[in-house]
Amino acid sequence: MKKAKKHVYGFMDFIREQGVVGLAVGFILGGAVSKLVSALVQDLVNPLIAPLLSATGDLQTATLDVGPFHFLVGHFVSTLIDFTVIAFVVYFGVRILKLDQLDKK
Repeated sequence: MKKAKKHVYGFMDFIREQGVVGLAVGFILGGAVSKLVSALVQDLVNPLIAPLLSATGDLQTATLDVGPFHFLVGHFVSTLIDFTVIAFVVYFGVRILKLDQLDKK
């Protein structure tokens, strides 16, 4: 019984020392921000860009025809926009919260 108790305390120390809870919270918030940015891009940005790419309606349906080949570029462009916006949010979030200076003495 004493050995099991030691493992529980060791696990709790691991969680405290390694910041596992903070990592879990960051992971959950990252997923939520990703969904929010995806909705922003799909609902607001894509309808503005779709006419530029000659897409009728939804940007994800935009295609590029080169000879007999039919490329579905709309989904790629939409995903690229998602990535770019998420990268900007993370970059400015880290800069505003000054998280980039945590490791500096």
